[in-house]
Amino acid sequence: MRKVVAAKLHGITVTDADLNYHGSITLDPDHCDEVGIFPLEFVDIWNKASGARISTYVIYGERGSRCCVLNGAAARTCQVGDEIIVCSSAYIDKDQIAEIKPRVLTFNPDNSVRDRMFYDAILQENETVTFALREGSPAGRSPPQPEPLADDSEIGIDGGIPSGNKPPRNSVQ
Repeated sequence: MRKVVAAKLHGITVTDADLNYHGSITLDPDHCDEVGIFPLEFVDIWNKASGARISTYVIYGERGSRCCVLNGAAARTCQVGDEIIVCSSAYIDKDQIAEIKPRVLTFNPDNSVRDRMFYDAILQENETVTFALREGSPAGRSPPQPEPLADDSEIGIDGGIPSGNKPPRNSVQ
């Protein structure tokens, strides 16, 4: 088994940092859905400005908000306005390398999507692997979509918010 890139948000801008919120990174579900990053999935984060590298888990923010919020201890590694790279990974066998086709989004400063691309590795008959970065999305392949457990108005990402109560700022609404 080898650890490889599964999905990447490249150059997304930090919109907030909340030291007093319990740890994680809050991301727009639209961005995550497009590349296949799930809530609660562990990701690596690389700060392009400082070189800091951390690992944390994803929670979904408000859909369409373009948010990128570092929470808890992670808030110490980035400043609002820093560009970061968020990368999920997967463990695969070598013969699966041609199947995964990781999706990558790049971003404008307002966190609108600039480019959509994917990594394309090809396993040759002689066991060598070639690589290409391609524009668009892999043909015939949709990103995985998480199955909702219940109506979002009843269950928040933090495990259960009754619909009559206001959810925390970083929970799914």
